[in-house]
Amino acid sequence: MSLDLNADLGESFGRWTLGDDAALMPYLTSANVAAGFHGGDPHVLRRTVALAVEHGVGIGAHVGLPDLVGFGRRRMAVSPEELADLVLYQSGAVRAFAEAGGAELRHVKPHGSMYTMVVEDAELAGALCETVAVLGVALLMPPEMAPAAEAAGIRFVAEGYVDLDYDADGRLILERVKQPRDPGETGRRAVAWAEDGCVGSICIHGDGPNAVELAAAVRAALSEAGVDVRPL
Repeated sequence: MSLDLNADLGESFGRWTLGDDAALMPYLTSANVAAGFHGGDPHVLRRTVALAVEHGVGIGAHVGLPDLVGFGRRRMAVSPEELADLVLYQSGAVRAFAEAGGAELRHVKPHGSMYTMVVEDAELAGALCETVAVLGVALLMPPEMAPAAEAAGIRFVAEGYVDLDYDADGRLILERVKQPRDPGETGRRAVAWAEDGCVGSICIHGDGPNAVELAAAVRAALSEAGVDVRPL
């Protein structure tokens, strides 16, 4: 069994700090680096990429709606063309910093409301996947995005969240403010998903109040279960 462990990082902005990226990074194999629209800025982006390179963590572009005040978790009316431009613009920024740091852009993952909007709208899903195809990287999203990714001919990695709940239809229940989670239960959930083989990557939110504790618990539980944790 093998699995990737990713987290959303680099979401601080200016003098405002969110999460403890330095403490979280050693437990990860992939980092979704905020591209500046929902969180992050050029200086934070550079430091986050450098931290990922230091720890051998794969770098992805965490792209969102232009909503710094709402942290990208408020819906916006965007056309497929507008979404494609947002994704390409932000991914280009992360790719530039990655290459300047001697690394490469490996994947794209939408953030917040963009994430749920793309899952729910076939036209937006198509625009996202076609843009990822232009970038030549992988797409990291929930399993229901697989058909759109296959149609665009891109590499797709299904992910699941061990620090969020799902509703009766299997859709994520997004929290405006992250709540602490039980590390033991989170670790057991990760192992169950690894054994089931339903996802190729597990995500932990970097802005969670006990994100580092959760990441440590998940990594330890996966190791104990004999799961090979490695980058995308």
